[in-house]
Amino acid sequence: MTKKRLAIAGAGAIGRMHLERARVHPDCEIVAIADPSPAARQLGVKYFDSIESMLDAESPDGVIVATPNATHLAAGLACIERKIPVLMEKPITDTLDEARQLVDTARAADVPLLVGHHRRHNPILRQAKRIVESGRLGQPVSANALATFYKPDAYFDIDWRKRQGGGPVLINLIHDIDIMRFLLGEIVEVQALESNAVRGFEVEDTAAVLLRFANGALGTVVVSDCTVSPWNWDLAAGEAAHYPRQNVNTHFISGTEASVTLPQLDVWSYREKKGWHEPLTVERSAPHSGDPYREQLRHFAAVIDGTETPLCSGDDAARTLAATLAVHRSARERVAVTPAF
Repeated sequence: MTKKRLAIAGAGAIGRMHLERARVHPDCEIVAIADPSPAARQLGVKYFDSIESMLDAESPDGVIVATPNATHLAAGLACIERKIPVLMEKPITDTLDEARQLVDTARAADVPLLVGHHRRHNPILRQAKRIVESGRLGQPVSANALATFYKPDAYFDIDWRKRQGGGPVLINLIHDIDIMRFLLGEIVEVQALESNAVRGFEVEDTAAVLLRFANGALGTVVVSDCTVSPWNWDLAAGEAAHYPRQNVNTHFISGTEASVTLPQLDVWSYREKKGWHEPLTVERSAPHSGDPYREQLRHFAAVIDGTETPLCSGDDAARTLAATLAVHRSARERVAVTPAF
């Protein structure tokens, strides 16, 4: 595989993170970045004011779109129009209508569209999926997840983070919804409650969610960005050095034959007879560490080459978005919602 010439749209925190990973990646190089902010000129990469001018000048092999969510559709369409594969940061778009337009346009143009639900590239989550798919758990019965953490006051100095759409449901919970779908399949019913009782902003600070899966399993997820708590994937999985890693589990998948915890990958089962009076055994493993963003770049290069298909396609990511948006609708209307895309 030849080294891929990639461009980045967006010089915010996520765009800069991709730039840092790509600079030391054997499979790709960053040839340009597009962002209207003056800060983008200081990144040591050829700079453009707009994604269109960057694409026309550089004709990259692929583009990483890390612009604000509301601009994802326009940025994605600009790439697809020029037959350039896209790695779109999550969420795929702001709305399901925009997601349909982007997915349909990419499919009609036969242009690869990969969405950056990066946790799918973590070796811990890949091993958990192998355990579930092996049948070792038996019939999946329940799934429980916690995404509870504390965002400091300075985080909310940016006004949009206090408004609808800027809260932990669409920013954080969407990752855990995607983990649930990745491991257990489609979500067919969502019931939820939301609260802004702690900070009093327009946006929620906490949500509690009940899920029904197509395979019959039930799940719960709690997300909150105002709790002093270690129970969240970012602290527990060790994906990024700037989060102090905690020795805890955050996701629990239970079946009729065994259960597995994440991220520590403990498998609980009976050796002989099953029953709550019998002793349980636990098989502990040493989860392999790995940078999912680095692996995602390798995968994107392979998708561009045509040797791999997107691990998280546009259609797949749109279904995660549908389930996540269903949380807001259920909480707002106090009804059970069937996600549809």
